[in-house]
Amino acid sequence: MDDVSSRPVLDYWCELQCPDCHRAQGDLAALRERYGERLEIRLRHFPLEKHKHAYAAAQAAEEAFAQGQGDVYAAAVLARNAELAKRGEELLLEVARELGLDDGEFESALIDGRHLLIVDADQAEGKAIGVKGTPTYVIGGQLLDGGKSQEGLRARIEEIADGLVGGA
Repeated sequence: MDDVSSRPVLDYWCELQCPDCHRAQGDLAALRERYGERLEIRLRHFPLEKHKHAYAAAQAAEEAFAQGQGDVYAAAVLARNAELAKRGEELLLEVARELGLDDGEFESALIDGRHLLIVDADQAEGKAIGVKGTPTYVIGGQLLDGGKSQEGLRARIEEIADGLVGGA
């Protein structure tokens, strides 16, 4: 079996209150379906100042990763991003409960900030490599900005991924 640590990586900088990141979930699902274990897809946090609950949502997503359901949790919050703007942490805890996660640990994580370093490190790395908005993708050393338009991005990601994994 191939060493999964050597597989190519698609990083996507995302913000859980971002409607464009919600729309990008379809592309990410298609990429997961197409490449399976041959391509590692990693959520990277890039909370935007204009969204009041972005930092809390990023921390909550990290708690979900710690409990083994990060991608599922992120998708569930993104599906309700407009509601997140109104309900904030209340919604983050509700989604955790709906997924059967330990909402007490979520509440504690949001209070004690145990995941802030991960969120801050992602955001700092994103800024350092030129991420300006969300969603933004990095694959094969190429930065692909979906903040203004996502048109053609999945095709471009597939083109690069095919070269990295040896075709679909």
